[in-house]
Amino acid sequence: MANLVRVLSTLALKGAIGNLAAQFEAGAGARIDAGFAPTLALLERMRGGEGADVVILTKEALDDLAAKGIVAADSRADLARSFVGIAVKAGAAHPDIATPEALRTALLGGRVAYSRIGASGILFVQLIERLGIANEINARATIIPSGFTAERLITGEADLAVQQISELKLVPGVDIVGPIPRELQAPAVFSAGRLAASDNVDQSDRLLKFLASPEAAPALRESGLEP
Repeated sequence: MANLVRVLSTLALKGAIGNLAAQFEAGAGARIDAGFAPTLALLERMRGGEGADVVILTKEALDDLAAKGIVAADSRADLARSFVGIAVKAGAAHPDIATPEALRTALLGGRVAYSRIGASGILFVQLIERLGIANEINARATIIPSGFTAERLITGEADLAVQQISELKLVPGVDIVGPIPRELQAPAVFSAGRLAASDNVDQSDRLLKFLASPEAAPALRESGLEP
């Protein structure tokens, strides 16, 4: 359908896409039909035959699809950088996470929820290994297969939630403590591109241009991303 753009997007962009959809639809006369999941889950769905017009993934994953001819290489656009952060239940004390040593102490002082897949989960597994606390953290951690780790704060299963800040912000009733120290993380870059098999090239390219434009930047920033 020429007036419908099917989008498969990483969870980190869910808030931004939700805020930008009406603006795009009003200007383009086309509707966005979006599905959200971690990058690895989206890649699995695509391998299973699920189609789309536009995909938003980590830059590495998108570049790999472009190299294989699955994504039109000339359609790629880097949208935003994303940092991993820590959240607590609204009203709870904010631990000090400003330095690597402070973060180590904070993580050891509470039950942690983190994601098994996705950029934040991969980084966190490497982080706790680097800090030498993997066994202690995982003995009490709630490791979710996908979805929003901050929901475990609301249910009382965890004291600290670790995820992309843009994903933490999607859960009501939590407070963002802040990003983990910059020296401990490599920010994820999320990029978008049009699938080569899409039969809705014009509207897909219009959406890609819009998402990478200055007009979209405020919504990306508000959602916890860095355009």
